[in-house]
Amino acid sequence: QLQLVESGGGLVQPGRSLRLSCVASGFTLDYYAIGWFRQAPGKEREGVSCISNSGTTYYEDSVKGRFTISRDNAKNTVYLQMNTLKPEDTAVYYCAAAPSNSDYSITDFHSWGQGTQVTVSS
Repeated sequence: QLQLVESGGGLVQPGRSLRLSCVASGFTLDYYAIGWFRQAPGKEREGVSCISNSGTTYYEDSVKGRFTISRDNAKNTVYLQMNTLKPEDTAVYYCAAAPSNSDYSITDFHSWGQGTQVTVSS
């Protein structure tokens, strides 16, 4: 069974950092793109960042320069380093997998994790 589990969320003050982890079980990440998404209360789920199976990275405009996505295939894990966090980054963060030939439409992603809450507040 393909499964992704997120961790690393929490409550932090504006300007601080968090690192989220997305660990895969039941399959190897080597052949998949992995995306990070977030959903704030009352809002639709949105894409934050994505990393292809070859390591190419993509970022949503509001997080460029602040967030960094990376993958460690040996650990079957994808990370999202989030720096200079802002209150508007508050959301539940999810990771999901997509086929390597995906165009990264949200409908291509599967094996969604349960999410990890990130709250940025003073």
